[in-house]
This record gives sequence, structure tokens and C-alpha cells, in this order.
Amino acid sequence: MLLELAVGDAYGAGFEYASENLHHNDLSRYVAHPRHHEICPGCYTDDTQMTLAVAELIEEGVEWTSLNIADKFVTVFKRDERTGYAGHFYDFLKSVKDGQEFLKLIKPASDKSGAAMRAAPIGILSDIDVVLERTKIQARLTHDTPDGIHAAQAAALLSHYFVHDIGPFVDVGAFIESHVPGEWDTPYQGKVKSKGWMSVRAAITAVKRNQSLSTLLIDCVNFTGDVDTVATIALAAASVSREYTQDLPEQLIMSLENGSYGRDYIIQLDERLLALL
Repeated sequence: MLLELAVGDAYGAGFEYASENLHHNDLSRYVAHPRHHEICPGCYTDDTQMTLAVAELIEEGVEWTSLNIADKFVTVFKRDERTGYAGHFYDFLKSVKDGQEFLKLIKPASDKSGAAMRAAPIGILSDIDVVLERTKIQARLTHDTPDGIHAAQAAALLSHYFVHDIGPFVDVGAFIESHVPGEWDTPYQGKVKSKGWMSVRAAITAVKRNQSLSTLLIDCVNFTGDVDTVATIALAAASVSREYTQDLPEQLIMSLENGSYGRDYIIQLDERLLALL
């Protein structure tokens, strides 16, 4: 789950709001973003870093409280500071020293995709009510709005559906609609803008109309717009589907960044996380 998610994020980062790069969307390599030169090809962004924070919390089995989650967000950012975050949130994370200060100073009124992009690991939990409640708690730290929370819950249930083999992949939208308000089974069309529901609906749409990770990743990028988040959400879910061909190109896996919290670390955390099933 986490490795494929990181590949999707890193690959999509070269195309985020950069439709001029679409002619490179053939999975042959990571491409440089035409404007965000600080993000090197093959490096993941905030989507993956915050997902790692959520996954570590689950794997460690600590109490699921707002303070513990905020502490983890700050710790994971400061141990491996990187750009890719929204500018104001990046500055905010640099300015706070711990979770207590995070909670005191954050203004969590966003309805964008930040809470949804990091929600996939919560889907490994077996109880749907627990998945929804824990996703809501982590979402409210930064996206305490109905749309922000519902987008995160839909993203968590997308991975939950596949990791627990609930049904055929084409029925996943209807399943999510039965638990979370929103038109999750309605195909998404057009450019994906910043709202959280847009990224999640686009991810669901792409998952339903593909059957291999390679075609899924290309499809996610072809939406244009906030495609790294679409790919992050979609690949996390499809990577644990029995119906999906696991065929991400080896060159993308091997050229994913591999520093202290890169590919090898992600693979090890992936194994520990899925061992909880």
C-alpha cells in the first residue's frame, strides 16, 4: 500500500497543475515539474509524508488522540523537512515545536484534500465505524469542515474496501456512498481542482475503470490538476485489490527516493502495517 502510494505521489508530482508535461505521461521515468524546481524527480511530497505519519501511529498502537496525531505530524515533518506542502501550512509546521502548539495555533477550516490524501492506512482497520471515527479525528486537526471530513472518510473506505476484500472493484463507489455523504459513485470529469471531494471522486472513478496499476496511474495523471493526490489515493487502494494487476514499472520503484525515510523505509513500514491485518 505505502510503496505504491509513494510512487503515485512522486510520479504525479511532476504533472501537478502542469498539463504541459502530459506528453511525458508514459511511466518511463519521473519528470521534473516545470515550475516547482525544488521537488526533484522521484521525490515524494506532503501526501506521502503525512500518510507515513498516520501509518506509524497505527503501527505503533498509540492512543488515537488529537494530541498524539498532531505530535506525529510535527515529528515526521521536522525529521525530514521537505517542500510540497501548501505554502502557509509548510510555514506553520516550521514554526511550531510540538503537537500542543500545533493544536493551539492551527486554523482547521479547510475543505481541500489534505485530510483525504493521508487517510488510506486507516482503512486497514476491520471495523467500519472505527475507520470512520478515526478518520474524522485526524481530519478535524486540519480540515474541520463537512467536505474535508467526508472526503477523508471516503478515501479511507476506498482502501478499506479492497484490503478487506468486501466486493468487486466496480461496486466500491456505491459502498462508500452507503457510509459517507457524497456522490462517490458518480464518475468525475474534468480537471481536478483543490477541493478534497474532487481528488477522492477522481480516484474512485479511475479505480473503477482500470484493472492494472500502470494504466491506473496514467489515468490519474490524465485528469490534470491536483493529480499527485488523485494518484496517491487511488494507488493506495488498488495496490491491495485482488482484482488489480500489480504492474508498476520497476524503474519507477527503483528510482523512488531512498534516503532515511525513502523506499526501503516505506517498504518496511508497509510490511509492519499490513501485518496488523
